[in-house]
Amino acid sequence: MWDGSMKPSGTRSLRRPEGRILALALLLAAAAGCVTRGTHQEVVDERERLRQEKAELQQQVKRLSASNESLGSERVRLIEEMEDLHQARATLETDVRKLARTEAILSEALREREAQLASNSQELRDLRGTYHGLVNDLQEEVASGQIEIEQLREGLRLNLTQDVLFASGSVELNAAGVAVVKKVAARLKSVPNGVEVQGHTDSVPIRAQASARFPTNWELAASRASQVVRLLQQEGVEPGRLSAVSFGPYRPVASNDTREGRGKNRRIEIRLQPLPRVRSAGSGPASVAAEAPKAPADAAPAP
Repeated sequence: MWDGSMKPSGTRSLRRPEGRILALALLLAAAAGCVTRGTHQEVVDERERLRQEKAELQQQVKRLSASNESLGSERVRLIEEMEDLHQARATLETDVRKLARTEAILSEALREREAQLASNSQELRDLRGTYHGLVNDLQEEVASGQIEIEQLREGLRLNLTQDVLFASGSVELNAAGVAVVKKVAARLKSVPNGVEVQGHTDSVPIRAQASARFPTNWELAASRASQVVRLLQQEGVEPGRLSAVSFGPYRPVASNDTREGRGKNRRIEIRLQPLPRVRSAGSGPASVAAEAPKAPADAAPAP
């Protein structure tokens, strides 16, 4: 029976210490169950987020690796291009130095050429004066056809028949020949050209009585040319400008089949030619060297 003084049995049990402990344990277990389920979900969510971040980071790493490889290739290409540019620059600098040297050489050559042209112009004026002077001095011989005077592109040619200068078979200048050569020498002293005296003969062999002294026409022509050279020197023509050359019968100007032709072939030619130009000791323009012109390959030197 229930009375007011009695409590429910359950209430009595909760008031006991062990009851209270049991209740507290139940409450903690319930709370722990709730916390565990909430924390687990958060851990799952955090793990998913980290997984996604890891995947994104891995993608970024791949992109950065690819970009790094591309940059590395670009760097190598740029280094190669830089090396090519350095090499091209070195080549250009070498070419520039070569061009500068070439320009200096060409400029010097141009100055020398201009100086030579000026000298040639002066020589040409001198030759014209010499030509007209010789024509005036030798007008009688020119008019008679014994002497021909021709102005060449780079000099003068005087063609003197040997009948004017030498007696037949002789190598000694006759009086008329001496007078003619002296007139020529007076004009040649004032010009700087080389003077080449050429001896020519016809094709008739040397006579037996003269063969002891002159075995062939080579020696005869050379001796006559030397006689003219010697007189030019005596009359004041600078010997360094003189040369004697023998052509014998091998440079005919007419046929040797006729007497008239043979007479034309027996001649002395005096040619005015430019002297060789050589470099002086300094760096200036080329200067005129005082040496006689060389004889042609088929010419025999005078004795």
